[in-house]
Amino acid sequence: MDLKLIFAQELKTQLLQDWSEKELYDLIETPKHSHLGDLAFPCFQLAKTMKKAPAQIAREMAAEITSPLFTKVEAVGPYINIHFDGSKAGKEIVSGILAKGKDYGTHTFGENRTVVLDMSSPNIAKPFSMGHLRSTVIGNAIATIAEKCGYRTEKINYIGDWGTQFGKLIVAFKKWGDPDKVKENPIAELFILYKKFHEEAELDASLEEEGRKAFKLLEDGDEEITGLWRWFKDESLQAFKTIYSLLGVEFDSYNGEAFFNDKMEEVVTLLKKQHLLEESQGAQVVRMDDGNLPPCLIKKTDGATLYATRDLAAALYRHRQYAFDEALYIVGQEQTIHFQQVMNVLKKLGYNWADEMKHIPFGLYLKDGKKMSTRKGRVILLEEVLQEAIKMAEDNIKQKNPDLKDAYAVARDVGVGAIIFHDLKNDRLNDIEFSLEHMLTFEGETGPYIQYTYARAQSLLRKAGQSEPLTFEGLEDAESWDVIKQLRLFPEIIEKAWQHYAPSVIAKYLIATSQSFNRYYAKTKIISGDNQQHSRLALVHAVGIVLAEGLRLLGTKSPAEM
Repeated sequence: MDLKLIFAQELKTQLLQDWSEKELYDLIETPKHSHLGDLAFPCFQLAKTMKKAPAQIAREMAAEITSPLFTKVEAVGPYINIHFDGSKAGKEIVSGILAKGKDYGTHTFGENRTVVLDMSSPNIAKPFSMGHLRSTVIGNAIATIAEKCGYRTEKINYIGDWGTQFGKLIVAFKKWGDPDKVKENPIAELFILYKKFHEEAELDASLEEEGRKAFKLLEDGDEEITGLWRWFKDESLQAFKTIYSLLGVEFDSYNGEAFFNDKMEEVVTLLKKQHLLEESQGAQVVRMDDGNLPPCLIKKTDGATLYATRDLAAALYRHRQYAFDEALYIVGQEQTIHFQQVMNVLKKLGYNWADEMKHIPFGLYLKDGKKMSTRKGRVILLEEVLQEAIKMAEDNIKQKNPDLKDAYAVARDVGVGAIIFHDLKNDRLNDIEFSLEHMLTFEGETGPYIQYTYARAQSLLRKAGQSEPLTFEGLEDAESWDVIKQLRLFPEIIEKAWQHYAPSVIAKYLIATSQSFNRYYAKTKIISGDNQQHSRLALVHAVGIVLAEGLRLLGTKSPAEM
């Protein structure tokens, strides 16, 4: 039952026939405090046509609205606030959730539409740091939310496998590398070499030129250099996939920057043909004076192509390959100007679909208030954090529930879930100060708190030994109605999360829903043997459905026992 739709229909039928249901629906709000009512309609937009103060309109209209589902209609300032009959409305809402199960909250507005997501995109030959967690888990959650709304998704891991840094790494390996050490522990050894190159380059500037020359050999297909590059790439991908497996993240494509090497000349040719390419201090650029942006660099003075060239080639390829309706780039906000330039160039080339390309920026993980940097060695390795979180969860389980079956599997779900949820509960544009203490707290507004609430609900159902299907006949207490009102918001929350590309909307909703259920649990004897036990258990089951599906949308698991 959509309570907002019912209110909108009553407003239209009884008072506002000239308005559409959708116009009224979109204006209806949920009061911040439950004592003010379940829904509220603001009268500000009526003041101009009715030539009355909004508060007066609210008073007059509130007196005329009637419905068997409403127990109270009142004017609160310029708002018309309504209170639903919790027993009658609750029966419709909970019954609907039970009937739909995990499909509750599903939308269809994305059907026959495709969304391409460019996400994660770590650099080969470098360890997977906390800095890459945000793009990975935000992108994965947005993709899952999109699928819940009916979209087909293509998740692309645009691996950083090209650029001058690989010339530098090859120089470092040839100067100081031990092949046996690299074979034994590739990522760690290559990372040591990468840091050493930059330390030595500060003392000997000629190393930078050596790195550039090595990369030029790579671009030219030198056999030895290409062999080393391919080896570094293969080892890196294997290491990355171990982490993706822990996070429960999969991709449809691993086409990295190098994949587009033979596709960039088309971009240059198109730009030349439309007279958009200009020379600037020996480099080839596209000017963007009309967009108040710096020139977009297409080719350097030595003829080498750049990130923008590859991103333009990638955009053309992806539109041809996937015919996307939206292309989302889940990349840090420091790349905002870069994506504005890329999209501007595409529009100059006449590709109107560039309007459907969107940069989805996010803040940084900071360490001691500073940006993490692999070059300077100021980095925290994600795999180490995940393993520490799993161990902490495992220790917690041993203390509180030593006989739990599959304890390690539960610890993995809880530990990894704690890291993912900690990230996603934050607004994606905010920076996050790295703190293991905050990430791995298993109380308060955390992933484990949501998971524990779900496990508590499942425990109640097991304890009741309910064999026949649960049905909800209605409950009249205020606490159960508070829970039901939370549950009825789930479809709206999913749509809002998609509209704003904001998984935090769902994370915050899950916290509020868990808090509401736990208040209900504390005040109500759910298994009491009376004639309302069946309805109370049905409500518990509905809560479990919503929590499990909400956690799934964020990329975390919901263990039935903890």
